[in-house]
Amino acid sequence: MEKPHQHHQFASDNTLGICPEALAALEEANHGAAQSYGDDEWMRRVRESVREIFETDCDAYLVFNGTAANALALAQLCQPFHSVVCHQQAHIQTDECGAPEFFTRGSKLLLVNGARGKIDLNEVEATIARQPEVHAHKPRVVSITQSTELGTVYTRDEIDAVAGLAKKHGMFLQMDGARFANAVATLKCAPKEITWQRGVDVLCFGGTKNGLAAGELVIFFKKELAREFDYRIKQAGQLASKMRFLAAPWLGLFRNSVWLRNANHANTMAQRLVERLRHDAKIEPVFPVEANAAFVRLSDPAVNRLHERGWHFYKFVEPDVYRLMCSWATSDGAIDQLISDWLR
Repeated sequence: MEKPHQHHQFASDNTLGICPEALAALEEANHGAAQSYGDDEWMRRVRESVREIFETDCDAYLVFNGTAANALALAQLCQPFHSVVCHQQAHIQTDECGAPEFFTRGSKLLLVNGARGKIDLNEVEATIARQPEVHAHKPRVVSITQSTELGTVYTRDEIDAVAGLAKKHGMFLQMDGARFANAVATLKCAPKEITWQRGVDVLCFGGTKNGLAAGELVIFFKKELAREFDYRIKQAGQLASKMRFLAAPWLGLFRNSVWLRNANHANTMAQRLVERLRHDAKIEPVFPVEANAAFVRLSDPAVNRLHERGWHFYKFVEPDVYRLMCSWATSDGAIDQLISDWLR
């Protein structure tokens, strides 16, 4: 029988614990003394690993969580009179409590629509055109989410198109990569092929949803953009004194490409879940399942029945679309039990 906590498996990829490799790396770091505030061998090796993985000379910094990563990256790129163009369902708009606006000291989010969680470039163009020069916030950054909040993945060509538009208007391209690993696993590409080679200036590379307890990377592919970012991190309360305990688990993910294996597993489980829903419950996903999330339309009685049996998951799109999220630790047994309770 599944343990009660397994019922939280599909609520979010934040609900699972630390993957064994990250935990082992943390234990390895927990011996003796080391330099503090990032002047340690673990952080140095993380930066080296990031340069190897992305095959370029870049600057990488660690913060505690994704909200800080996004908000501080945008603050680094923006003056208070600048604006950020993003999808209306982007995490920086819906789930970060105004942190981007707070840390940029007033930059405005300009929201656009777009099918399947991806920004519509025609809407971006129209939104930029509506900013009446000095009388409005000046568009400075386009922010995209990879994979998106609706579980879809931007292709190389799509990122090219976004980057081209941003460059045309003298804007930066920031990527919220809370689930970047899942996108790489889906596209089966080198990380550089969907970041700096396509024109991404800053990537917020998520580890928490990939098997870590905490610690997100902010990666600047143009090193001049990172000038004094360490001061910004410190002022925001995001500089860990015992940085090695954020850095070491990343080394556990990077060693033997565990980060990619974890993402592949999560994606595979999402596909398996959808296959079971199609076959057993006759339910089709609302959006293409391209990463580790499945969105399905559920009736109130079905939702109530599953909630009564202890299952936790969120309504994501009104009025009746719910998200089921898989992770590095999602098991066949958990899927079996969910489907069994679904059909009872």
